[in-house]
Amino acid sequence: MMKVYDISQEIFSCEVYPDDPIPKKTVLKSMEDGEVYNLTAFDMCAHNGTHIDAPFHFIKDGKTVDEMPLESFVGMAYVVECSGIVTAEDAVKIIEKAKSQNEDSAKRILIKGDVEVSLDAAKVFASSNILLLGNESQTVGPQDAPMDVHLELLSVEVVLLEGIRLDNVQEGVYFLNAAPLNLSGVDGSPCRAVLISL
Repeated sequence: MMKVYDISQEIFSCEVYPDDPIPKKTVLKSMEDGEVYNLTAFDMCAHNGTHIDAPFHFIKDGKTVDEMPLESFVGMAYVVECSGIVTAEDAVKIIEKAKSQNEDSAKRILIKGDVEVSLDAAKVFASSNILLLGNESQTVGPQDAPMDVHLELLSVEVVLLEGIRLDNVQEGVYFLNAAPLNLSGVDGSPCRAVLISL
């Protein structure tokens, strides 16, 4: 039986990367105030909550959100549980394990747990022809120095899916839909990421 897992954060209560603006909503029309409909506006950073990073986030001439193929965000994925720092050896094992379960799932790797992807691990992922790497933190690399890991992955157009929530998801193969908003010329986008067990 198919099951759908929402792996996204709620926007207005989401985690926010240090110094990024906090999402805000403004009620423009309210039926409680006698209006005939409700209408809400909101303001947020492209990297609030569950979001994707496009290459343009760290690469001057990198592809923007609207230039990335939807196949990067939608397709078979593999969820693996880790903790601590993900090493190069860990990355090799993750790719091998995903391929042994489902060849296509090794193209989109989602890491469950409190982890930091090391630069050496990023090099393994970057050379493995994956399309997407996801994690639960608001940044894929070290929070105090994220640039090198981002550059390693984004330079080969590996999309980053950050701020996912995998508490209720077991290791294994799933169908992922983490399509971003169609934002022209932008470096990232919030998304409603879901996993489907088939």
